[in-house]
Amino acid sequence: MKKTFSTIIACCFLLAVSGSPAAQQRTVTIKLASLAPENTPWGAALNKMAADWGAATNGAVRVIVYHNGVAGSEADVLRKLRLNQIQAAVFTSAGMNLISKNIITLSCPFLIRTDDELDIVLERLRPQLEADVGRAGFVTVAWSKVGWVNFFSRRPVFVPSDMKRQKLAVGNDIPSLNDAFRTMGYQLVETNLNDVLVSLNSGAIDAVYQSPVNAAVSQLFGIAKNMSSVRIAPFMGAVVLNQAAWRSIPDRYKDALMNIGREVESQNNQNVKKMEDDAVAAMLKNGLVINRCSPEQEQEWIDDVNKVMPQLLDKTFNKTLYNDIQDVLGQIRK
Repeated sequence: MKKTFSTIIACCFLLAVSGSPAAQQRTVTIKLASLAPENTPWGAALNKMAADWGAATNGAVRVIVYHNGVAGSEADVLRKLRLNQIQAAVFTSAGMNLISKNIITLSCPFLIRTDDELDIVLERLRPQLEADVGRAGFVTVAWSKVGWVNFFSRRPVFVPSDMKRQKLAVGNDIPSLNDAFRTMGYQLVETNLNDVLVSLNSGAIDAVYQSPVNAAVSQLFGIAKNMSSVRIAPFMGAVVLNQAAWRSIPDRYKDALMNIGREVESQNNQNVKKMEDDAVAAMLKNGLVINRCSPEQEQEWIDDVNKVMPQLLDKTFNKTLYNDIQDVLGQIRK
């Protein structure tokens, strides 16, 4: 009888424990894909986010980061996200363009012109941008500045006509942006990113638009040694989860996870700014020439885009988002 009573007590204890919140908590595993190498600020930021998400949820959310593009191209990663084979990913502008054709409007040439303008536009239009991503089936955890894009060319470039006389390399990952440059009258040559240096050497191309960081890493400035001071556009990226993964995370943790995402976003943006400054400084020591445009010359670039903008809205760039960005910029520039 004593043995039976003890067994009943033990069973009741086990049932009580198994019914407790701690015992019922299951681990949600998030596989996160990134093209960036692990030994970069982007890689470090993702590792920190993974650790912080684990700590904030007491281990209820476990993030495994797949660095170095091991999960495939951005198109591959998007397909896997939709199949829930992975649950999260870091996308560049090209990848975000696959999710929503509207996001590329942030990178409309010569629209947003400074870091301060970009920060304010992102802050004010964030709900609208994230709702757009949400309609495509994803949750935005953090936005990330990928870097400003400049022209690097064989011959100096101060005004649009200087650039239009040179053969400009473009990728095929954002066709809508190529359409914009083609409409403006540029000579475009589709070139694989890995072939840019070879194409510059052979004379197949004369110029590229790249972030200073990419130009420094690829050493293309050795041939295309002129960098126009005018910034073409900011390129953006984001960390997104598919909605199935987001729903699997207990609601009580979601605010904390979003706050961590904001912290990672802020730190990463500071890192990108420093990397750009360091890249330009290093290139200047090794032969880079900055073609510094006057205010009048900068205005020529803006006017050149504005002439063809009616043809580009709702074809290349989303008209509603473009107008909303213009409204914000108009308030800032008063």
